[in-house]
Amino acid sequence: MKWLITSALLSAAATTAFAGDQYIDETGFAVSGYDVVAYFDLEQAPVGSAQPAAVPGDRSITTEYNGATFAFATEANLETFLSDPERYVPQYDGHCAYGVSRGGKVPGNPNLWRIVDDRLYLNITENVVGFWEEDIPGNITLAEGNWGGIEAAPASTNTIPNFSSPAPVN
Repeated sequence: MKWLITSALLSAAATTAFAGDQYIDETGFAVSGYDVVAYFDLEQAPVGSAQPAAVPGDRSITTEYNGATFAFATEANLETFLSDPERYVPQYDGHCAYGVSRGGKVPGNPNLWRIVDDRLYLNITENVVGFWEEDIPGNITLAEGNWGGIEAAPASTNTIPNFSSPAPVN
């Protein structure tokens, strides 16, 4: 029993120590209130094409994770998220993946997304998406290398450029 408690405490401590601050914009929600599970049901556009629009969450269907409120379009999506949150949260705590590949934390726009190897990545502007898509695997490698050094830095407090969020609904 003592081993089980120690293991649980170490696991919780490790999770807390390695999680940075989630990017939160003016909506007060992670990912601007969009449903992170719904991305995995959308058909991705080919590289070089705009992705389908993100699915707004419902402000009455939420959960707290990594110090932030996540909203969901349906109770089923909330339950799916709760079963494996790490699978659905955007990489780099919702910050722009290309920005992290360059060593910084800038906001991630929930409508500029791509799923790679079953992980959700966000970017900040359409121009940045172009740079990101020039070498997605290379940019992920760079971002992974940079993340350990910047993860503990405070979350970006910047506004997402040219973005107006209708999410969450209700």
